[in-house]
Amino acid sequence: MSPEPGDPLEVEGVLNPATAWGKDGELYLFPRMVAEGNVSRVGRARVVIENGVPVGVERMGVVLEPDEGWERGAANAGVEDPRITFVEPLGLHVMTYIAYGPLGPKPALAVSEDTVHWRRLGPVRFAYQPELDTDLNLFPNKDIVFFPEAVTGPDGRPALAVLHRPMWDLDWLRPGEGAPTPAGIDDDRPAIWIGFVDLDSALRDVASLVLVENSSQLAASMFPYEDSKIGGGPAPLRVPEGWLVLHHGVTGANTKGFELAYGARYTAGAMLLDADDVSRVIARTSEPLLAPETDDEMTGTLGNVVFPTAIEQIGDRRFVFYGMADSKIGVAELTRVDG
Repeated sequence: MSPEPGDPLEVEGVLNPATAWGKDGELYLFPRMVAEGNVSRVGRARVVIENGVPVGVERMGVVLEPDEGWERGAANAGVEDPRITFVEPLGLHVMTYIAYGPLGPKPALAVSEDTVHWRRLGPVRFAYQPELDTDLNLFPNKDIVFFPEAVTGPDGRPALAVLHRPMWDLDWLRPGEGAPTPAGIDDDRPAIWIGFVDLDSALRDVASLVLVENSSQLAASMFPYEDSKIGGGPAPLRVPEGWLVLHHGVTGANTKGFELAYGARYTAGAMLLDADDVSRVIARTSEPLLAPETDDEMTGTLGNVVFPTAIEQIGDRRFVFYGMADSKIGVAELTRVDG
């Protein structure tokens, strides 16, 4: 998918999409559409599939706009970078997105039964954890996505797990504030965290999805392609060995906070989480699986970027949908090689 010429809602790019299957059996793409001034909306488009391969889209309008005050800041506005997970215990599509409001990027949720009509549940709230010696709600946060199945939470109860990525630098808001990391976290580079939503609470009232508890750091930068920071990608995929998590790794980023990291390089790697304890990483790739190579990945609003945000199975093949240079949307086949 590329920006449609003459469409003011796409003049600054289409990128970082979610995906979901509709009740009609069609696959739909939910791109972040960027209008002038970096104002983002979430669109909906039917994926055109030929010979089992996604090759294009048919646009079907906008499903989410920055209508709420907490989605609009003084110098920016938007509902950004959606991920959609069909959460099986709830029978609902859960869209996690980033609301760019007065205090920068904050995660928020919307739900749908049909992928057409979406109901906001509001901003995500992180429960206070004394052992962290901080309040996670103070910080910008991105790359939030739910697991599709229930897991066992840290308290031994059934839970819905969710990945997120807090960013500790507060200089953008209060110059000189620095990076007040939580207790036990010595590295201030953005890393992948995991939190949990009580399943029984969510079954009683879906609004409980916005309350995330028992957050902890899951994975920090480890390999050269992750030197600046890492963040989560598509909804985790259940495989025989555990949970497969595709993530992005960044190098060369010398800007702080959540500003565009001009000069950075974004690649995609993977890690495996333990099926019985999803807060434990059991393996990860030391080299990226996908790196910028094509012209569309090298040149754009933020060049040198591949940014995976969705995985879908079409027939017996799996495809990864990803942002290309913060300007277009591409697709790559994900294949398994044993041995």
